[in-house]
Amino acid sequence: MANITAGMVKELRDKTGAGMMDCKAALNEVEGDIEAAIDWLRKKGLAKAAKKAGRVAAEGLIGLAIEGTKGVLVEVNSETDFVARNEQFQQLVVNIAKVALTAGADVETIKASDYPAGGKVEEAISTAIATIGENMTLRRAASLEVAQGVVSSYVHGSVGEGLGKIGVLVALESTGDKDVLAGLGRQIAMHVAAANPQALDAAGIAADVIAREKGVLAEKAKASGKPDNVVEKIVESGLKTFYKEVTLVEQAFIHDPSKTVAQAVKETEGKAGAPIKLVAFVRFGLGEGVEKQESDFAAEVAAAAGA
Repeated sequence: MANITAGMVKELRDKTGAGMMDCKAALNEVEGDIEAAIDWLRKKGLAKAAKKAGRVAAEGLIGLAIEGTKGVLVEVNSETDFVARNEQFQQLVVNIAKVALTAGADVETIKASDYPAGGKVEEAISTAIATIGENMTLRRAASLEVAQGVVSSYVHGSVGEGLGKIGVLVALESTGDKDVLAGLGRQIAMHVAAANPQALDAAGIAADVIAREKGVLAEKAKASGKPDNVVEKIVESGLKTFYKEVTLVEQAFIHDPSKTVAQAVKETEGKAGAPIKLVAFVRFGLGEGVEKQESDFAAEVAAAAGA
């Protein structure tokens, strides 16, 4: 048995992009011969991942899982929307979400955790890349939990249980009727999916965002020749309007626009039989913030032809 060092494993991993455990297994199979190990991985289809690692993965699926009073969201990206309909990819996302229920929301921790079908999550992703033939990444994860109450969810563009294009979790803290809480939570989750609030309330908006909004409002007022004391009032009024647009509790409830989300929560307390606190929400929209590469097909053909 050859002495397989960490350096050898790293070298093989750098050359092939295969998972750490796969690299170690390959080296053991060929008595530490790096080139033979590369061939071994290629024959297994595990070295394909390296060639695809540079491609932009902005499609894929949002995965959602809830257990008790805890819920998680994960975003697993692929290169094309077609892969989202692949059963192997869908099962991968489902399993990663289940792992995140225990592992938490740190991506590196999830990747290093045990995968339900064996090995580690990171290895399962590499195997899927090699088998399906597209780059894939576990981009992000989030979790919500309450001591008492419910964590409700909604998936938009669903392609399966807990899988879709937009995933939302809403946490409600209460000792009230669970069924009533779950119904309210789902309605709020649907609202979040549609309205895409920036924060739960004004306190959750970043200071620089508020400062920028104030600056815009003040400049508009000054440009119209308003005196300083009037400018201050215009800015104050404008911020109130801004909060109504971007904070969840102050937005008009999509299920009944005559009331705010906060008012809808308050009115449900009677049915629930206890006070209800809207604690937090998380919304993942597939590929948001990812800069997608635009393909120039004519240029690709010309390049391939040596033009």
